[in-house]
Amino acid sequence: MATLVLGAAGAAIGGSIGGAILGVSAATIGGFVGSTIGSVVDNWIVSSLAPTQRIEGPRLDSLRITSSTEGAVIPRVYGRMRMGGNVIWATDFREETKTTTQGGGKGGGGGGKVKTTEYLYYASFAVALCEGPITGIGRIWADGKPMDLSGVTWRWCPGDEAQAADPFIAAKMGAANTPAYRGTAYVVFEDLPLGNFGNRLPQLSFEVFRPLADPDTAEGLTQAVTMIPASGEFTYATTGIRKGSGGAQTSENLNALSDTADMVVALDRLQAMAPKVESVSLVVAWFGNDLRAGDCTIRPGVEVSAKTTSPQTWSVNGVSRAAAHLVSRDDQDRPVYGGTPADFAVVQAIKEMKARGLRVTFYPFILMDVPLGNTLPNPYSDSAAETGQPAFPWRGRITCSPAAGYAGSVDKTAAAAAQVTAFFGGASPSDFAVSGETVSWTGPSGDWGLRRMVLHYAHLCAAAGGVDAFLIGSELRGLTTIRDSATTYPAVAQLQSLATDVRSILGPGTAISYAADWSEYFGHQPGDGSGDVFFHLDPLWADSEIDFVGIDNYMPLSDWRDGFEHADAQEGWPAIYDRAYLQKNIAGGEGFDWFYASDTDRAAQVRTPITDGVYGEPWVFRYKDLWNWWS
Repeated sequence: MATLVLGAAGAAIGGSIGGAILGVSAATIGGFVGSTIGSVVDNWIVSSLAPTQRIEGPRLDSLRITSSTEGAVIPRVYGRMRMGGNVIWATDFREETKTTTQGGGKGGGGGGKVKTTEYLYYASFAVALCEGPITGIGRIWADGKPMDLSGVTWRWCPGDEAQAADPFIAAKMGAANTPAYRGTAYVVFEDLPLGNFGNRLPQLSFEVFRPLADPDTAEGLTQAVTMIPASGEFTYATTGIRKGSGGAQTSENLNALSDTADMVVALDRLQAMAPKVESVSLVVAWFGNDLRAGDCTIRPGVEVSAKTTSPQTWSVNGVSRAAAHLVSRDDQDRPVYGGTPADFAVVQAIKEMKARGLRVTFYPFILMDVPLGNTLPNPYSDSAAETGQPAFPWRGRITCSPAAGYAGSVDKTAAAAAQVTAFFGGASPSDFAVSGETVSWTGPSGDWGLRRMVLHYAHLCAAAGGVDAFLIGSELRGLTTIRDSATTYPAVAQLQSLATDVRSILGPGTAISYAADWSEYFGHQPGDGSGDVFFHLDPLWADSEIDFVGIDNYMPLSDWRDGFEHADAQEGWPAIYDRAYLQKNIAGGEGFDWFYASDTDRAAQVRTPITDGVYGEPWVFRYKDLWNWWS
């Protein structure tokens, strides 16, 4: 009605004015304006008279529980197992309402209002799992899918015989009415939102850890482990790192669980499955690029030279991603190694392990990035004339060039000492700037020797609050046996000097050593026909800054072959897993009683006894004879 009245009034007013605008009469324009105003008035009148629409979502009158069985068997778990549970306690659901209003339009127009009321439901409950005590809960699945636990309040009770009643259940039921469920491991959820599960308790299953931690089991005997892989740019970070930008971000280190860093998950599961572990060796790698000691540089590396990450970026020793060594790639264009762990991640890892009560040994590691098809001179050839070094070799093969035993070798000359000096470099403790938990290099830009790497990590460990033990190197067998005269070993002297500098950074509270290869620690018998025996590492082991003898121990514990016709089976041993058989070979068997003189002898199991016909001291050749070596 207002549209008709105001439209007519507008036309009359326009007609009284007369004339036209762009060929349109004033009467027509006036009628259009009046009609528009009238339409707004009509909408306001109609909407004010229309009742508000109300929409309500579904409501519950009771909580549906998927499984709660009286008298159910309590399972007994060994090791790690995925299992369901039995609901042993639950409150009634808690209801919340959420009301939203839509419609009405601007200025009072636009039709009637719509009020929508949603009902949100939450449940608190406990699920019994198995006989306790357990050592941890890993992943949880809801209705067969991994459960997102972010924002969920939950906890697990181990099920030992001393556990107290859960405080939340006691608050609901009263302390006098709340059992402790001693001997039963269970999980408690507080106010779990049920909307994603059809307003019911989901069907839950749990990854449960209950190791056999008896004194004679692996879980009960293992007290120390090594944390590898040593490479991986954010492998050791304890906070989530994402790569990319905007909506295209993906996780770098949230692979095991969606809301927990892989390092934290690994430590959780380590302590759940091996509860006797007290010490962890944290291995961190830089990359060597040449078997020739005088030409080998040791640098931190990355997998790709350009990558956007947040909330942290990669940096090691003040070196940016763009300036770092780019690791080699395989024939499918994949990096053959992970990058060096970022410094901030190393600090986080050290702090996390110490917060858990674990002792930390820091282990700097050299990965050799010598790719397939390289054209580097091979030091293990006469006059180093052969082109091409073995791909991705062991760091223990780093040596002088040409190596001992080959024509033109510089071993036992001053040139060998010069190559060793070049390998270690000239870094000193004062060549680093430390700011909080950040350590940067301030020395000569071209110095990429072993000293720079080791002293950097000594500073970084100190910045992280210190470590229990620190290794100044490992398995440099080809280097420590280089001589600059008939009887002196320059690399050993370099390691002694390095230990002194590390001590000046870490102080007396950190145990310092070198991790010798098991074939290196006890002595050097040059293969030159001289018959000489040198205890070449003794000056290092006896150094006042070295606190213990470190051995990377891979000594063979068996010589078992397929079938039962081989020598060990013929001696009556029943299987390679026989404990007595393995124990006998700790101080016996290969490397103690006998050795293989050639690959042919090894294939045929022709064993040569270890003897010392001149002095009657065969222990000098027995790498397994630690007792007599130490005595």
